[in-house]
Amino acid sequence: MFARNVAEVLQVKKQLPQSEELEVSVEGKICRAINYPALTGSVSTGDRVVLNTTAVDLGLGSGGYHFVYYNLTNTDQPAHGEGHIMKLRYTPLQVCVQSVEEPASPHHEVMAQATTLAGMPVAVAELHSMLAPLVLTIKKENPDLRLAYLMTDGGALPAFFSKTIHILQTKELICGTVTAGHAFGGDLEAVNVHSGLLAARHVLKADAAIVCMGPGVAGTATPYGFSGLEAGENINRVHTLAGRAVAVPRISFADARRRHQGFSHHTLTALTKAALVSADLPLPRFKGEDEALINNQLEMSGLQEKHRVVRYENLSLDHLAADEKLCSTMGRSLHEDPGFFLTVCAAGYHLAKLSGPVFSGAGTG
Repeated sequence: MFARNVAEVLQVKKQLPQSEELEVSVEGKICRAINYPALTGSVSTGDRVVLNTTAVDLGLGSGGYHFVYYNLTNTDQPAHGEGHIMKLRYTPLQVCVQSVEEPASPHHEVMAQATTLAGMPVAVAELHSMLAPLVLTIKKENPDLRLAYLMTDGGALPAFFSKTIHILQTKELICGTVTAGHAFGGDLEAVNVHSGLLAARHVLKADAAIVCMGPGVAGTATPYGFSGLEAGENINRVHTLAGRAVAVPRISFADARRRHQGFSHHTLTALTKAALVSADLPLPRFKGEDEALINNQLEMSGLQEKHRVVRYENLSLDHLAADEKLCSTMGRSLHEDPGFFLTVCAAGYHLAKLSGPVFSGAGTG
């Protein structure tokens, strides 16, 4: 079930090709809303629109946005796209896309032959907030690396909801985005994560890739009831395709919740239960009680026996300072949760080391 309200568009505050940020009036209250022209057509000031207000009503992490469900003023819907693969299937907003694999795709022949990643390293991350610091670290260490991003359908489904993707592509830090499963809006569309990874390697010609969900994560404070469990499954997928998985663990010493201190219980479950094969597990060296906590968790969980743990000394966050607005996780900044970002940087340094000879980062310990 979802909540609906009729609103008036007061202003189109920001207009991108695939999304529009609006100021709307809902029952006399001024609110923010997002419209996706590919789904609901473009809107103009004065239009009356039907909004899905559920996430804001429930206080969920949608960024405080309502979403346009239907434009009552402009009933002309966008033309159908190319292709015969439906995403958001059997919903009122189902959309057709041309998947990279389907026979009508210009890449069909390539994809029909693609069966292996041929050792390509893939950073497997749990949270979308890991994407920017990963990219910034990898590109700092190896600027010429062709780096692709595969967005799963574990979080937001439209790629154009992510401001991070837009900025990274505008700065030409990633060579393209693949949206897999019911996620859509990438440079390439894929039916599933396996073929999405193959598309990154063989169509985008990536040297390395990052796979993680879009913005938004679901958790229920139960052992298996969280969307980030897919990280373990994605490690298996990379292994199946003969790639090299680099796990990006979620570590924090700033989270007030005990289950997310040190290694998050999400990461521990994904790496010990969902992942059936070994991955590289790069970690920074911490200090004092933080290091003691990590070492204890490593020993008690069996991670050291199951995965290839590599420790990095003297890591720095200085290279992230210029793009600090891209570095936020769970509402915490770069300086409020340095342990989280140091861990992501360790994975980035490690992947850059695997991907080419250029490596100016910290030493291993």
